[in-house]
Amino acid sequence: MATAPVFLADPGLLDGYGPGSVYALVGAEARHAGVVQRRRPGERIDVVDGAGVRLECVISVVEPGRLTLDVLGRREEPAPRVRLVLAQALAKGDRDEMAIEAATEVGVDEVVPWQADRSVVVWRGERAAKSRARWLATVREATKQSRRSWRPEVASPADTAGLAERIAAEVARGGVAVVLHGTGAERLADVPLPPPDAGAAVLVVVGPEGGIAARELDVLVGAGARVARLGPTVLRTSTAGPVALALLAERLGRWA
Repeated sequence: MATAPVFLADPGLLDGYGPGSVYALVGAEARHAGVVQRRRPGERIDVVDGAGVRLECVISVVEPGRLTLDVLGRREEPAPRVRLVLAQALAKGDRDEMAIEAATEVGVDEVVPWQADRSVVVWRGERAAKSRARWLATVREATKQSRRSWRPEVASPADTAGLAERIAAEVARGGVAVVLHGTGAERLADVPLPPPDAGAAVLVVVGPEGGIAARELDVLVGAGARVARLGPTVLRTSTAGPVALALLAERLGRWA
């Protein structure tokens, strides 16, 4: 069954709406629907709040900056029982943004910008704020494109010490942290996953184009991470994370 195009509202703005009610989509999302996409009365669209709520709607009126929608149905989609988190090393040529875009489409629940030792790109001061804003925009658009009701979180940037703290915390909660590396003794497909009732996460760490430094690998493993390989080929930093997340999503039954 085909899904309808998705437009985003802020969390909480869909409260109280259900079948038979009328919802007004306004602002940038309405302009995008009415002007850019030229949506017309009678067309089906969904409005999601990025926190699991989806309104299934039909457009009744199109005005500049405003769409009036008749709500046909409301779905509250539960959060995944095992979260997928991608710690993506900053990379040149927008390859880190390519990675989080594809990861969002695959189903990641959170992305963590990692300032790795060999990251050519450095987030500092004003540049850090602008770069994180681009990540937020990338995740937002990918959420709409993939027609998800849950929008992934974008964490604050972490250096290697901060990432190690995050790994230790996830492992202490019963989660699993995996560093993708060609020297891994086990395959990602064989890494044990947390049980669905643990309320835990699988955190996948992907290094920059220059690879993960030996010092960093020691720190992350010391914090509780496992080292695993994806397969016989070497993938770019923009590819490794989404491929790993797809394999994990399948193992977790998300794509059943």
